[in-house]
Amino acid sequence: MTKKLGTDAPVLVVGAGIMGAGIAQVAALAGHLVWLHDAREGAAAAARDKLAATFDGLVAKGRLEAATAQAALARIVPVAALAEAADARVVVEAIVEDLAAKRALFAALEDLLAPDAVLASNTSSISITAIAGGLKHPARVVGMHFFNPVPLMKLVEVVSGLQSDREVADAVFELARAWGKVPVHAKSTPGFIVNRIARPYYAETLALLQEQAAPPAVLDACLKAAGFRMGPCELMDLIGHDTNFAVTNSVYEANFYDKRYQPSGLQREMVAGGLLGRKSGRGFYAYPDGVPALPVPVVDAPTTAGAVTVHGTGAIADALEAAATAALAPQGWGPARVTDSGWCGLEVDGARLVLTDGRPAWRVAAESGIADIAVFDRPVVLPAAPGSALALALNAGASPAWKAQAAAWLHALGFTPLPLADAPGLVVARTLAMLVNEASDAVLQGVCSEDGADSAMKLGVNWPAGPFEWLRAWGREGVVGVLRALDEEVRGERYRVSPRLLRSQD
Repeated sequence: MTKKLGTDAPVLVVGAGIMGAGIAQVAALAGHLVWLHDAREGAAAAARDKLAATFDGLVAKGRLEAATAQAALARIVPVAALAEAADARVVVEAIVEDLAAKRALFAALEDLLAPDAVLASNTSSISITAIAGGLKHPARVVGMHFFNPVPLMKLVEVVSGLQSDREVADAVFELARAWGKVPVHAKSTPGFIVNRIARPYYAETLALLQEQAAPPAVLDACLKAAGFRMGPCELMDLIGHDTNFAVTNSVYEANFYDKRYQPSGLQREMVAGGLLGRKSGRGFYAYPDGVPALPVPVVDAPTTAGAVTVHGTGAIADALEAAATAALAPQGWGPARVTDSGWCGLEVDGARLVLTDGRPAWRVAAESGIADIAVFDRPVVLPAAPGSALALALNAGASPAWKAQAAAWLHALGFTPLPLADAPGLVVARTLAMLVNEASDAVLQGVCSEDGADSAMKLGVNWPAGPFEWLRAWGREGVVGVLRALDEEVRGERYRVSPRLLRSQD
């Protein structure tokens, strides 16, 4: 339907807010003539003036040549009427997130532009199929979802609706690449790729908070130790709880109230109370102070043991063996190693420090017949940095001596133990399993490919790895095991396993 969109293709950006101005900036720097329009009088010209200041700043910092900046700015032309951009080959709209407004804009543009001009929407949540509905040429409508700030964030989701022409989507894909972005193809479903797959990152922490498993700072510390730049509570405060809650409600409603996407009553209360995060001065944390420092835990040294055994296979068991060997070296001996016991962790004189498989400590104790059970969370970054935060939960029936010694041994292995209520899956294992599960369903439903999901999550929200990278490192059996254990403890649809994960089981 359309040919390659080179720099000779004029671009019309509709909407001169933060996103629209950012899109105009990258298009102009890539060599396109850019017409910038906004329904608000003077907004497009004001946006161009701000871009001039932005370019001056980049030149002053040595990030942009003066001549390049001047040429790019000259290519950005504010227009008061859409008719002034009738020769545009590509339109990227970045107006209000309202279906009726977007439909009305594209309907007006259909009567103005050539039949093969591409109509792209920067929507983050509205169905591309719905936006194209009723147009004369719905095949030329696609999503071109940028992330904020546009000049810095590499990801662009190229979203196809039911009537989008693949040739148009491919042309926009290549256009985004020419603009210095990393595009990924996505199918128009609620949340597209990033906003859909990311939901459990917030939802599992909100569930743990509602269960009173730990305070926000502890949950954030656990996930930051797993490689995330910001913990979920810190991130929700930054996004704004009103915005985060609205997106969750939108995805929940669009998925016909699937329990997997059910919003949090706790977050609803925060929104109702005006605790919106940074912009209101208080969310999970008070601002400007932000996340408080965790108190330094007081941990005893492990007492002399008669027998220490490392159980399990794989990278975590190997890391535990190396740490236990170093911890016992001053005593002149080291741990034994058993690889066929069916669990991973440390056994000290019959008491067990067990890597979580999703079961709470009380259930592990009941099923093993051993009262002295402590369960620790999944360490993701190995070798772990000294003192890395790691959640620890204890069987309520464990002896007082083991309750103290479990934390002491985890500390001796190089971690900072953070006590958690006996919640299934703890923090990191529970969250990663659900992220992998959601990504697996997205691929099953044709929303994206595995590589597309990994790229989108790393580039769109700065995750330390993609969901399928975690899956390969962890193994399908382990992920499915945690999900099934969660489902056993929390009956309902929330933790059902993606059929794609089940079909891939050996």
